[in-house]
Amino acid sequence: MDYPDALDWLFSTQMFGIKLGLDGSRQLLKEFLAYPSHGVKVIHVAGTNGKGSTCAMIDSIARACGQRCGLFTSPHLIDYRERIKVSGEEIPEEPCAAMLTELRTLCESMEHHPTFFEITMVLAMRWFRMRECEIIVLETGMGGRLDATTAVPADVCVITPIGLDHMQWLGNSLEEIAKEKAGIFVSGKPVVSAPQAESVQRVLEQEANESRSPLEFLTEPLLGYPMALAGDHQTWNAALAVAALHRVGIALSSDGVRYGLSHVQWPGRFERIQPGIVLDGAHNPQSAEALRATWESTFPHEKAALVFSAVEGKDIPSILAILAPLATTLFLCPVDTPRACGVDELASFLPADAPPHEKFKCLKDAMAAATLEGNKILVAGSLFLVGEARAILTSGHFQSSSQ
Repeated sequence: MDYPDALDWLFSTQMFGIKLGLDGSRQLLKEFLAYPSHGVKVIHVAGTNGKGSTCAMIDSIARACGQRCGLFTSPHLIDYRERIKVSGEEIPEEPCAAMLTELRTLCESMEHHPTFFEITMVLAMRWFRMRECEIIVLETGMGGRLDATTAVPADVCVITPIGLDHMQWLGNSLEEIAKEKAGIFVSGKPVVSAPQAESVQRVLEQEANESRSPLEFLTEPLLGYPMALAGDHQTWNAALAVAALHRVGIALSSDGVRYGLSHVQWPGRFERIQPGIVLDGAHNPQSAEALRATWESTFPHEKAALVFSAVEGKDIPSILAILAPLATTLFLCPVDTPRACGVDELASFLPADAPPHEKFKCLKDAMAAATLEGNKILVAGSLFLVGEARAILTSGHFQSSSQ
């Protein structure tokens, strides 16, 4: 298959949906020779908020300290290949297509067809092996215990702040979700966690005790370094990144940490992509709170033309209640994904004291209307929305995805 055909086949596997479990991933990793080579260090990151930023920081610092680093994240914003990077470079189309062709044959021979996410993770691991990565950073897709990435044994596990999200899959309480996240723990391997709610901390302590994993909770953020990513919360993610690299045995230097944090790139997180336009994938109440705090500290006393959309299954009323006070007007539109929430439903979730709102059939129309208002534009509510907006603003080709 050439690259377009390979991508068409891969995206067609989304019809298999989300399948939690490790058997398929382990079989694929084994048969595709995609487990890490001996001596390669693996850092596995789970949590509700800040996973992607923390992974990007780990990767950037590791590279600044001379390591060849493989980075696996999800979802992509515009292009599928964003998910798989070595030394900061996306996987090229030709090897991507060649490996997907191999994987298609392998998948068709399996009793249970692997999912889009499983195939992507295994593709990434094979590419990291081929490129002789010295360190691999894996972001969980969802949860931890049964996430495909957990099939790869980790040397250090990282837990970012845990909140209520993906409750239809992970549980209806913080404690249940924390137990799922703690499923990434590896017996005898260290765990570094951000500060957590008391009930979450207790669960993580119990799970670490059972797996005999040394567990450390951070007590202070990393201060005194220039940060490329905006927001006070990013200083905690930076502290997690530095702690994880230290625990995995990477020789860190002050200059390397400084350069890595000041040059890290993680689009769609309070990203000022053009003058007067900010993109942020605030898709749950905790990330919405972080966005609101960052906006108010960056643009005090300024309101936004808020372009908003979200996908089904999210706590949209809470997100809107947090973000609506930032807006003069809300511009509601659907996002280009099968999981999109309709604009009428979005409007029904608005708080009673929300500013005026308008409804649009597509993001492009919503952004055009927001531009006429004359305020700064804030695009928020879903990473899928941010990806589509980024494609419009950079003339990129948006590859819609449901995972």
